[in-house]
Amino acid sequence: MAKAFQKIFTKITGITKATCSLKATGVGYDELASVGGRLAQVVKIVDDEVTLQVFEGTEGIPTNAEVVFMGKAPSLKVSEQLASRFLNAYGEPIDGGQPINGREVEIGGPSVNPVRRKQPSELISTGIAGIDLNNTLVTGQKIPFFADPDQPFNQVMALVAMRAESDKIILGGMGMTNDDYLFFKNTFTNAGALDRIVSFINTTEDPSVERLLIPDMALTAAEYFAVEKNEKVLVLLTDMTNYADALAIVSNRMDQIPSKDSMPGSLYSDLSKIYEKAVQFPDGGSITIIAVTTLSGGDITHAVPDNTGYITEGQLYLRRDSEIGKVIVDPFRSLSRLKQLVTGKKTRHDHPQVMNAAIRLYADAANARTKMENGFDLTDYDNRTLAFAKDYSEKLLAIDVNLDTTEMLDVAWALFVKYFTQAEVNIKQELVDIFWKENEYSM
Repeated sequence: MAKAFQKIFTKITGITKATCSLKATGVGYDELASVGGRLAQVVKIVDDEVTLQVFEGTEGIPTNAEVVFMGKAPSLKVSEQLASRFLNAYGEPIDGGQPINGREVEIGGPSVNPVRRKQPSELISTGIAGIDLNNTLVTGQKIPFFADPDQPFNQVMALVAMRAESDKIILGGMGMTNDDYLFFKNTFTNAGALDRIVSFINTTEDPSVERLLIPDMALTAAEYFAVEKNEKVLVLLTDMTNYADALAIVSNRMDQIPSKDSMPGSLYSDLSKIYEKAVQFPDGGSITIIAVTTLSGGDITHAVPDNTGYITEGQLYLRRDSEIGKVIVDPFRSLSRLKQLVTGKKTRHDHPQVMNAAIRLYADAANARTKMENGFDLTDYDNRTLAFAKDYSEKLLAIDVNLDTTEMLDVAWALFVKYFTQAEVNIKQELVDIFWKENEYSM
């Protein structure tokens, strides 16, 4: 749009560290503007008083700075050219490649109308047994990884991106270190998987409020591939705690009264508008969301994981197993609330029974470990459960194990045969008759 037809103002009535205010008419929420040459966005309108969030901060902006409203909200150019590209929070290339050509679509639109949704029923495999075996994911599901900041959650996300059975992977990185950004870039490039991955990256060197654009950019790209191309799309968002911190920064600088843990009162709806974009379409396209939420000191009651738990359909926990010295997907604290839609239906029919038996025996091992730590004598069964738990963690729960679901089930059966009797495993006899002999000598 030519500058002559844009709304231009030169009288700013109020300035904070992140926002500026002025009197203006004919502008809308989320509309982009330029304030003294810096990109900004409308975040509040009260009568003719308009508040703009300045992404780079307001330091040095005078009250007579030129404010130019652009007449549009943030947008992304969508096309097949998005595949293999690394873009910033504004959808601009950061990989040295050519600008994206395509149809311009405003980001941050509403979630899908319920009448256009289909009951999720398709398996999405990640190659990680702690997920596929015990907490199977379904296309159209939304689920977070809860992890401590020192755990290798970005490595896990990269593994999921490499192994997941999906047509497109959309990565949204918020507050990444340059090392993490280069890790993802090198991993995707070396694996030759760039042609199915689109990455939107905000690093620690970028303004923190730009993180607020990353999820909407990622989900706008996901909607293009899922709706217009009928593709199975997996969206990976890391780290949603950084996103929430950016929300808090803007809220506090706008003098809004903070809620729990200094988070804005709108946190639940802010998170919901992201997670509710997960959907299974009747025509076959789908958007599945896996998002990392880092925990502060393991505090699950913090406002960010607490609100997230109410919105999502389960959670995945990472934990370092001291017995094997590796990070595992914790079988006790992790839960996929939709797994029953596919386990035994889209996977082998013994899956539910094997999954439940393995978790029960792993729990028995935890009880045996407690007995040992408290100085009680262990039975032969206790010792066998402890040996089983170590093997189970090493061969199935560790995040570096890469097996398909059928191989995972076979490994579990082999461990049952190695350490227990048929009665101790307590699986339906018709399944034991099929799978016990097959795995009797596989270990």
